Amino acid sequence: MKNNNITIIGVNYSPEDSAIGLYTTQKAEYLVSKGYNVSVITGFPYYPQWKIRSDYENKKRWHKEIINDVSVYRYKQYVPSNPTFSKRIIHLLSFTFGNVPNLFKIAKPSHVICIVPFTSSILLGWFLKLRYRSKLWIHIQDFEFDAAIDSGLLSSNKSFFIKMILWVERTLLNKADTISTISNGMLNKLKTKVKNKNTYYLTNWLDTSKFRVKTDKKHPYLISEKFKILYSGNIGAKQDWSFFFEVLDTLKSFNDVEVIIVGEGAEKEKIVEGIKNYDFVTHYNLVPYDELPLLLSSADVHFLFQKSDVIDTVMPSKLLGMMASSKPSIVTGNKDSEVATVYKNSQGGFYYSDNSLEQVVACIETLKSDKNLCEQLGKNAETYVVKNYSKENILNRFIDELEK
Repeated sequence: MKNNNITIIGVNYSPEDSAIGLYTTQKAEYLVSKGYNVSVITGFPYYPQWKIRSDYENKKRWHKEIINDVSVYRYKQYVPSNPTFSKRIIHLLSFTFGNVPNLFKIAKPSHVICIVPFTSSILLGWFLKLRYRSKLWIHIQDFEFDAAIDSGLLSSNKSFFIKMILWVERTLLNKADTISTISNGMLNKLKTKVKNKNTYYLTNWLDTSKFRVKTDKKHPYLISEKFKILYSGNIGAKQDWSFFFEVLDTLKSFNDVEVIIVGEGAEKEKIVEGIKNYDFVTHYNLVPYDELPLLLSSADVHFLFQKSDVIDTVMPSKLLGMMASSKPSIVTGNKDSEVATVYKNSQGGFYYSDNSLEQVVACIETLKSDKNLCEQLGKNAETYVVKNYSKENILNRFIDELEK
């Protein structure tokens, strides 16, 4: 009899409903819908607030629950309120070693899927591979060590430590039978880290039917008649917040412009304090996933300012929702990034690679004065996402590859 048991190992899972937790949950539940028995080894929900959710605080250190027919095994990992690099390492080790007992609670899996980050979750998957002769699939949502180096979390003067963790990463990646990641640029980076491995392009996806909102209704956060510029997502180190404040300084002279930030994360307190100097900027905490489509469609334009030295360690998950909302976007980042290619091919907004303040401000002025251009760019973005990032198409191809 065919073994239809699949175990997924990753720190983020439902009820986390943003970023990696959302994708891992949707992947697990889609596998269940196709007849697989899925177990998940994960942590307690904490992201992006960097605090264990109040409804989980009093649960036992090891906790099992069933969520939409998925068996979820949790360990209450250490979560730092101020996630410096050293504290993130402790967070990572706490999750990894705390979940060792959960390895003995699951049914024998035919496949083990490890979600990176954390790279250390591969240790748990490798143990299951050795014990049960399971196939080990590693899926990289973020090259966490490269991202830490590129975004400045890990200083370049710690060269020995950097070499050591990159060696550990390569060693663990080479334990896989298949390795996938979410962008072509990241796939190219992966091929420099491992040799002679089966690699697979597994992009993030979008349930496009939920995000194509066609209504005159507005989200309560965006009901003004002003030109509304929205950022919704993680407030973290990968975004270029210094450039954001430069843009705000220029927008002070604009009439009828409102900037809305909806998000949480490691940089939240600093950003919330900084925007107190701007009476046209408002911050809200993240909305539930069910509210996100209406929130995104209520903006006039989205913005995403990325650090230009972060190339392809990450493909922002928020990007697909922004584009599917049928509203244009203004994005900055590295000229060689996957995001740059997406915007070039989609013609769904503006992408700038040199953080030119003049270009970005001129772009805002153009969009503010040209409603027809906004509508055309938004339509282009929506069409591109529906064609290239539909949830069913991507996950069906993933299952075909899994069964080979």
